[in-house]
Amino acid sequence: MENEMIPDIVVGRLPLYLRTLQLMLAEGRQVTSSQELGERLGISAAQIRKDLSQFGEFGKQGTGYHIDYLLTQIKKILHLDISWGVVVVGAGDVGHALSRYQGFTNRGFSVSKVFDNDPAKIGQKVGNFTVENITELPEFVRKERIIVAMLAVPAAQAQQVTDMLVNAGIKAILNYAPINLLVPPDVRVQTIDPVLHLQRMSYYLE
Repeated sequence: MENEMIPDIVVGRLPLYLRTLQLMLAEGRQVTSSQELGERLGISAAQIRKDLSQFGEFGKQGTGYHIDYLLTQIKKILHLDISWGVVVVGAGDVGHALSRYQGFTNRGFSVSKVFDNDPAKIGQKVGNFTVENITELPEFVRKERIIVAMLAVPAAQAQQVTDMLVNAGIKAILNYAPINLLVPPDVRVQTIDPVLHLQRMSYYLE
């Protein structure tokens, strides 16, 4: 497949370019350059040009990039020209924050439902959502053709819940549990563990 030929590290930089271009557009800017993007992101201009060239030609030497056009193209590359429905699994502190976060909608994602297995949480309101019983998750995911999930459950339950998600048809999981999940090759997992980042930074502290 064509997307398998693009290094994952390159794909990982595209959202950074997208975010920076959106900020530039909000500033009223119309044109930018790889040099300027590089200065804002701490990435070399040559690397930015090389990354973008893997997907086509988006600018001209001497004139740079038209921001609105490049934004549109990167959204298409990342399949963000549509809105992806997302289920949140886990209605604890992290799940509450994810369900209430307003920054997903205008960036290509929309929370559809929140699930939990705790009887004390089921039926409770979380932002605009009512927490649903996790037993109803597979049917909802299949019916609504949801393929993206955010997992905010304790580490001890994470793999079991992940197996349920995968069996229901989920293909992408944003994992907030501090554990490495085992999934089939066709399922993508991104793990967010703030402690790991803190521990990495602590190496540089006196």
